[in-house]
Amino acid sequence: MTMKEVSERYHIPIKMLKEYESWGLCYAVKKTAGTWPYDDLDIQRLSMIMTLKDIGFNKNEVEAYMRLESEGEHTWPDRIRMLEQRRGKTLDEIHLKEKQIAYMDYLRHEMKKDKDNV
Repeated sequence: MTMKEVSERYHIPIKMLKEYESWGLCYAVKKTAGTWPYDDLDIQRLSMIMTLKDIGFNKNEVEAYMRLESEGEHTWPDRIRMLEQRRGKTLDEIHLKEKQIAYMDYLRHEMKKDKDNV
């Protein structure tokens, strides 16, 4: 498949596909006529990239993770560590939001209590 076909079929922005190519991770097939023919393995890698972005990885983290993945199974502990770090950060964000909600609920409660006493 061409870059345009992949973009249209899987709704992946061309910019992301060009970034992916620039990382040199599309190594299953060589460029021909200035375009990269994407195979099934490339599509799987793109799916992983999109998942990593969806869970909050930034560009550098995605690239590092994908490089580790391309090196093979022996990098599994490093990839697990990256996922655990992201999970920890996400939990920290959730806890902060829960705390903020509790403060908002307290302020709303106090305002309603003050209004009822007027």
